[in-house]
Amino acid sequence: MVKNILKNGRDILFARQANILSAATIIAVTILLSRVLGLVKYRLLNSFFSVSEIGLFFAAFRLPNFVFDLVVMGALTTAFIPVFTAYLKKGDETEANRVASIIITLSTVFFLILSVVLFIMSDPLMHLITPGLTESELSTVILLTRIMLIGQTFPLIVGNFLTGILQSHKRFLIPALAPVLYNLGIIIVTAFLSNSWGIYAPAWGVVLGAVLFVVVQIPFAFKLGFRFQLLFDFKHKAVAEINRLVIPRILGLSINQLNYTVNLTLSSLIATRAITTFNYAQQLQQLPVSLFGATIAQAALPTLSEENANKDPSSFNKTFLNSLLQIIFLTLPAAAVLIVLRIPIVRLVYGAEKFDWLATVETGRTLAFFSIALVSESIVNLLVRAFYALKISRTPVVLGGLAVGINIVLSVIFIQGLKFPVWGLAASAASADIAFSIMLLLFLRKKLQIHFANLFLPIVKMGIAAGLTLFSLYIPMKLLDQLVFDTTRTLPLIFLTGIASG
Repeated sequence: MVKNILKNGRDILFARQANILSAATIIAVTILLSRVLGLVKYRLLNSFFSVSEIGLFFAAFRLPNFVFDLVVMGALTTAFIPVFTAYLKKGDETEANRVASIIITLSTVFFLILSVVLFIMSDPLMHLITPGLTESELSTVILLTRIMLIGQTFPLIVGNFLTGILQSHKRFLIPALAPVLYNLGIIIVTAFLSNSWGIYAPAWGVVLGAVLFVVVQIPFAFKLGFRFQLLFDFKHKAVAEINRLVIPRILGLSINQLNYTVNLTLSSLIATRAITTFNYAQQLQQLPVSLFGATIAQAALPTLSEENANKDPSSFNKTFLNSLLQIIFLTLPAAAVLIVLRIPIVRLVYGAEKFDWLATVETGRTLAFFSIALVSESIVNLLVRAFYALKISRTPVVLGGLAVGINIVLSVIFIQGLKFPVWGLAASAASADIAFSIMLLLFLRKKLQIHFANLFLPIVKMGIAAGLTLFSLYIPMKLLDQLVFDTTRTLPLIFLTGIASG
């Protein structure tokens, strides 16, 4: 009986997801679990550390996130998966695995060198990008940065390429569970060692989480027949093809990283606590973006790549449009919920001992502005992947650069010129996201010759439903808040949010 249970468990974990809906469902469920654990992680941080101390932890993530985003958004999603999928489609699995070994070897060496350079340069770099911090705060940020740079870089690089291999074989469950273990590692170390290690405990938790992230995927990649070899074959044609795709994307992501860095710089000039409130609001907005936008787009990428390899534009267009409508259908009401219930949601998620009411209000206002562009940011995940499934890398990079320019200019005007609080950064980000999604849609329409008039009626109906959601949330929330519940307490907040949402 025990053997049967273990066998059934292995079968479930290793099952192949043959269509986008089943893959997206699995990714969505596991991302929801990962995000919930992420919110538990932040509430735990609020139990041990002040709003300003957590701001230092977020600031320290800037350089490690730079490396991580180049790997995941650049080398993996936009270049490695389409090329690796094409080899699998030809039935040449041996060569596909050889290509994977070459790319993992070259990428690991490159990004480890980059991490060492950033480790050495972290002192002057952090002084440059966080000018609002004191010398004491900067010394803490620099040490946190160095711990995470060295500790997480190698595991996350290897782990994310294993994710690409498993997803290309249409095995989505284990890659989707890996980020859950990443957050679990941070939670464990934070919970047990924060009293003795202080703010450095969550940084070492990041290292443990990164190790768990890669370890859980190794047996399943091995079962698929992948055997890593240390190969430095710079002349392989797959390397040239991936470079053609990835170099423009990395340039574009570098511009995008400049965008994030400007946000950190301007937040530090407002106050250290503004770094925390900005990031907390962004994390809440990212929950539906990840749950609905990223999951459907991630699940669609192998199928879109396969249909393009088969030279089947009709199927490609159908897959793309269905995925687009699914994302819009799910994210419109999510935006309504976050805009109306912003304060109760922030209080419920982050309202631990050291997260004060001022931080709650600042985070709620910032969240409302982020949520205006929730739909746009979600569909961008699909639009960019559609371009790269078509092996078009230049267009989204150029348009992304324009969007980043819009964001940076508006951010400087709002914060430095008009002296807006931290929500001004969210307002500029929302404006840039909307502009980026419109530009991508227009260029993709020209490439695919899609008749967007066919989308008009479904989107109008979704918009009406979202408007009714907004109205139906706002009225009961205001009445219950003013007449029935004391929303300074957690239990009444739960009742208020539950009744209004129902």
